[in-house]
Amino acid sequence: MNFSYHEKSGTHTGFCLVKSCDKKINKNNEAYLDMILSDRSGEINAKLWKYDENIHGTYEPNTLVKVQGVISKYNEADQLRIDRIRPVVESDGVKIEDYVTSAVCSGEDMFNELMRIADGFDDKEIATLVKAILNNNREKLLYYPAAFKLHHAMRSGLLQHTLSIVRLAQSICKIYPFVNSDLLLGGAMLHDIAKLEELVANETGIASGYSAEGTLLGHLVKGAMLIDQAAGELGVSKEKAVLLEHMLISHHGDPEFGAAVRPLFIEAEILASLDRLDARIVEVNNAVSGVAVGGFSTRQWALDNRTFYNHGLGDLTKETNLDL
Repeated sequence: MNFSYHEKSGTHTGFCLVKSCDKKINKNNEAYLDMILSDRSGEINAKLWKYDENIHGTYEPNTLVKVQGVISKYNEADQLRIDRIRPVVESDGVKIEDYVTSAVCSGEDMFNELMRIADGFDDKEIATLVKAILNNNREKLLYYPAAFKLHHAMRSGLLQHTLSIVRLAQSICKIYPFVNSDLLLGGAMLHDIAKLEELVANETGIASGYSAEGTLLGHLVKGAMLIDQAAGELGVSKEKAVLLEHMLISHHGDPEFGAAVRPLFIEAEILASLDRLDARIVEVNNAVSGVAVGGFSTRQWALDNRTFYNHGLGDLTKETNLDL
C-alpha cells in the first residue's frame, strides 16, 4: 500500500479504496469495523476498534477514504489498526483512476474519439442514431466497466473494449472495401451500450453485480430495444434500425453464448468475430501476465478451461494502443 510513514508517531497515512467493510462485535461486546482497503499496489486488512457510527461515520464498498493508523503483523500478514478515517473530499485532489484498475486512456478521450469517428460517417442516419445514443449515455460511459469479472472489468473498460473493436473494424474495412464501414463501425460503437443497464456499477468503475432487468433481458436484447426507441424518436429509417438491432442481438455469435440469432449479414458476422477476438486477447493476456516464463496459467473456465503458456517472447507489460 502506498501509505506515507510518519517516523515520530509511527503511523501510516494515505488514501485508499474500501473493497469491503463489515461491522462486527468482539468478545467484549464492542463493535468494530473489519475492512479490506486497497490501491493499485495491493490491499491490506484493516481494523477500526471501538467503532461508533456517530463518531467515525459509515463506509460502503468501492468508496475512497483517507486513513491513518499503525501497521503491524497478524498471522504473518500486514494489518492496519485504524486511528482516524474519513471519506475523501474534493479538496483532497484525489483521482479515482489512481486507486482502481482503469483503462489505458481517459473515458473523455475515448468517448470524444468515438464521436469524431461517427461525425465522419457518410451515412447520416447511422451517424445521427449512434451519436444520439452515445451522448444520451455519456455520463455512465465515461466510467463503466465492460464486465463484472472477465475482460475489461475496470474503470472505463466499456469504452476501451468498444474503441478496441472500432480500431479492429477500421482495419478490416481497409482490407475488405466491400464491407459497409458505417454500418460495421456504428454497430461496434453500440454493441454493448446496454451493459450500462445490465451491470450495477458506480463511479469507481467496479461492477458489484447485475441488475434485475439486465438479468431478465440481457444487454443484447436491451440494446436492440434502445436502438428501436431512439430510431423512432429521431426519424431514422426502419431498415437501418433493424440492421443495427440485428447486429446487437447476434454479436455473441451463437445461441449457446447468448445470441438471440446468429449473424445473418457480413457486418454482423464481422462484429461478432471481433467482439470475441478482443475479449479473448485480453483474457489470455491477463491469464499469463503473472506467470513466469516457461510456465502455464491456471485453468481459465471462460476459455474452454484451458491453461495458457507464457513463452516469454512478448512484452506483457505493454499496454493496449488505441492510437489516441
